[in-house]
Amino acid sequence: MFDKQEIQNTEPKSHLILGVITARGGSKGIPDKNIKTLGGKPLIAYTIEAARQSALLTHCIVSTDSEEIADVARAHGGKVPFLRPADLAADHVPHVPVLQHAIRFMEEQEGREFEYVVILQPTSPFRLPADIDETLRLLIESGAESAVTLVEVANADHPVKAKRIFDGRVLPYAMEEPEGARRQDLPTAYRRSGAVYAMRRDTIMTGRLYGENVVGHVVPRERSVDIDEPLDWLKAEWMLEDLRRKGYML
Repeated sequence: MFDKQEIQNTEPKSHLILGVITARGGSKGIPDKNIKTLGGKPLIAYTIEAARQSALLTHCIVSTDSEEIADVARAHGGKVPFLRPADLAADHVPHVPVLQHAIRFMEEQEGREFEYVVILQPTSPFRLPADIDETLRLLIESGAESAVTLVEVANADHPVKAKRIFDGRVLPYAMEEPEGARRQDLPTAYRRSGAVYAMRRDTIMTGRLYGENVVGHVVPRERSVDIDEPLDWLKAEWMLEDLRRKGYML
């Protein structure tokens, strides 16, 4: 965890909010992905820096099973109060038990309960501190169970274009595509960007990630990437150069 007195940030904090940077070792698609160098620094460093500059996070930790990732995280200002147990480090383990473990550990350390929890994945390196804070504000002010960052879906990936093959026939996967529909005729569609997932502490502790009432904060496509495979990494390298040309401090 970090002490917000370390950061020059004067916004008052009325809620106890835990940020959890999830960084499992053993990536298969891109070896050592979370600590691979992107634009001169380890991938995880981008997320640590954004979390440290958030005005609303009161605590933030890195949850990892890897000593190497832990060392790199600490070198870039991250706090790693534990190594994640092996049974929570397999690639099939969902977010909920990982977060429950982090919450229980931190609440025992702090002697009090958090109100909100935020998942920050290193694979979305171009989030800004404002993305974290605006998602949290939306969650708190709306009274929802969770809030996520969303990004507009590109025309080529619009859900109306998704198809399935049934008995040799091409059919709509979820919704009918009007014949001859132009791009501007399609309704705006969004997907989760992967940058910020915020939820009430009790939502997680009752075994749910999102709950039924979910709200969304829209982020621009120029900063939205979720690195999963080598092609995503190449895209991220191009995006980083473009963002730096535009004056983003990343």
